[in-house]
Amino acid sequence: MSFINYIAETAAAPEASGDVFSALGIDWRLLILQIIAFLILVFLLGKFVYPWLMKQVDERQTAIEAAAKAATEAQASAAESQQEVEALMHEARTQAAEIVDTAKLEATQMLSASEEKARSTAEKIAAEARIEVEKSIENAKRELHDETLELIALATEKVIHTKLDKKADAALIAAALKETK
Repeated sequence: MSFINYIAETAAAPEASGDVFSALGIDWRLLILQIIAFLILVFLLGKFVYPWLMKQVDERQTAIEAAAKAATEAQASAAESQQEVEALMHEARTQAAEIVDTAKLEATQMLSASEEKARSTAEKIAAEARIEVEKSIENAKRELHDETLELIALATEKVIHTKLDKKADAALIAAALKETK
């Protein structure tokens, strides 16, 4: 408790002498000098340092706000660009699908045209072959008919033992053919 006693004695001592500053160990002339130095320091700081410091803070704040605004605009631009890219991709996919559909349609048309041409060519070849076969049959019938007539004429000559002229031969063959039918 000696500390408390010391504080009590010190507090009682200035009242006795009447000088509070000397009791606290403060030189009032030095205190006034320090107050004047402090005020000069505050004035100089307020006149030169604080305006420059506030200007720097304001510039920094403006730069931060501009950067934030630019970032917001960049995000909006990026979102818009993304939408444009998606729209272009959708359009490209649509065009690709249309091209594929068109190619399929053209391929189908070309295939059906080729099939039709092949069918037409096959029918033409078949018709020509039929005509050729019919001509061949007709020629074969004529040749067979002519050979038959010659054979009949030879057979008649052998049976009759005389040679007939062509007119008589033809009349005789015609009569024989009528009888066989």
